[in-house]
Amino acid sequence: MSELKATAADANKVLIKPQRGLVGLDLRELFRFRELIFFLTWRDILVRYKQTLLGGTWAIIQPVLQMLILNVLFGDIAGLTSGGIPRPLFTYSALLPWNLFATAIGEAGRSLVTNRNMITRIYFPRIVIPLSSVLSGVVDFAIAFLLLAIMMVYYGVMPTSGIWGLPLYLLLSLITALGVGLWLSALNVHYRDVRHIVPFLTQFWMLGTPIAYEANKIFERLPQGFEWLYALNPMVGVIEGFRNALVGTPIYSTGLLWVSIITSMVLLITGLIYFRRMERTFADVV
Repeated sequence: MSELKATAADANKVLIKPQRGLVGLDLRELFRFRELIFFLTWRDILVRYKQTLLGGTWAIIQPVLQMLILNVLFGDIAGLTSGGIPRPLFTYSALLPWNLFATAIGEAGRSLVTNRNMITRIYFPRIVIPLSSVLSGVVDFAIAFLLLAIMMVYYGVMPTSGIWGLPLYLLLSLITALGVGLWLSALNVHYRDVRHIVPFLTQFWMLGTPIAYEANKIFERLPQGFEWLYALNPMVGVIEGFRNALVGTPIYSTGLLWVSIITSMVLLITGLIYFRRMERTFADVV
């Protein structure tokens, strides 16, 4: 009888050991902790709007105010064109994936420090924390997307045949955000001033992304053969593809779109490598 109890106890034991490989990402382990990912994601959503006056309406108010300001600056003052698309629709459709990305890297960048009590007390894959922070922004995106659908009906703009690619561009935005978020979250554990850098990074990155202006205006001004430099910004491909799928603005170059996709994957892989390398020090330093 005692032997049976010992066998049962051994069967319930979980051996925690370092992951092998360059990236060291165990997808099976992440699947086992799927309920924790869901719980942390839902918690982040609830905390974001807890004790707020307007609640989830902020997911719409923020991009609308941004749209108005950008339209005045780049449309009325600078006189830039919007590719034949009504300017409010042109700008707002680009702000949705951008805000998803910007919110995700902001939340993910400080996620490890915010959840220090969990990290120092129990074991779970640490990547769960920045991952849940990135996923929580999808709810805001979905709420803001409802207004975009209403705007498209109002302006009489129908989605193009490329609408099938919309989930892929959304996924690319999340991949980019997770890659950058892994870098920032791991760095923020050791260097707390990273949280002050993120807002500046987001502002400069936004100006370098074709949200309120056409990407081809930038590509055409670059020396021939150096257009790929602008495409190294992965959000250029996301915005170009997202807007093309919805309102039909042309993609400057499919080849340059692949440059943005490859850059996103590089950010994700290098972020995973750095995050896994620093993970063993989180509990001691945080």
